[in-house]
Amino acid sequence: MPLDLTYIEPSNSAILVIDVQNDFVSGSLAVRDAEQIIDTINALLTLPFALKVATQDYHPANHISFARNHTGKKEFEKITIFPPAELVAKRKPEDERPLEALEQVLWPVHCVQDTFGVAFVDGLKHEGLEVVRKGSDVGIECYSAFEDPWGLTNTGLKDKLRNKEISNVFVVGIAGDYCVKSTALDAKKHGFRTFVIKDAVKSVSDEGTEWTEMTKAGVEIIDKAEELLTSKIFSQ
Repeated sequence: MPLDLTYIEPSNSAILVIDVQNDFVSGSLAVRDAEQIIDTINALLTLPFALKVATQDYHPANHISFARNHTGKKEFEKITIFPPAELVAKRKPEDERPLEALEQVLWPVHCVQDTFGVAFVDGLKHEGLEVVRKGSDVGIECYSAFEDPWGLTNTGLKDKLRNKEISNVFVVGIAGDYCVKSTALDAKKHGFRTFVIKDAVKSVSDEGTEWTEMTKAGVEIIDKAEELLTSKIFSQ
């Protein structure tokens, strides 16, 4: 299907570069071939987007998602987590989202605050990008660049986009089946026209179910970054 850029202009568009960090490229939770998308992302960053954002997983050392913080548990096992009571107590009375228990994968320690692993990978042209950090609360996993699954914490990204009068977001980065997918789904939920650029994304799994899930939710998939890089809209 041809790329439909109806109503797309650089002035109302943002690019979100998700978690292109050392630990996800060559470190403790490296995604296979992740280094291969860096040049493509850099090329996309040359386009005149009104807002360019790079996200970081930014965990405390005692984060709930780390296997080592759960006695007797191994990496990649799953547990059930619950919304932290101290954050539930602070939520707005009008927020009626359910606070059900969630399944949590236990990961190797990764992207710990103020470590080499949390830094953007060498080669990513991140200078000048606005940085959004997520996963900083010890008791909450936060794959999305917008907010955690319970909506108890948010990163401020939605407000950044609204303040810049952004209507369209283009999502790239790591990992397609976790943080990229969650960010794209939330962007769509918050009313942004949302694109994910497939050859600027790497996933943990080869199953590809994330692409089906995003498409069903109304996220638009761009197969090749070249479609944007050569479009008249972004080259004007």
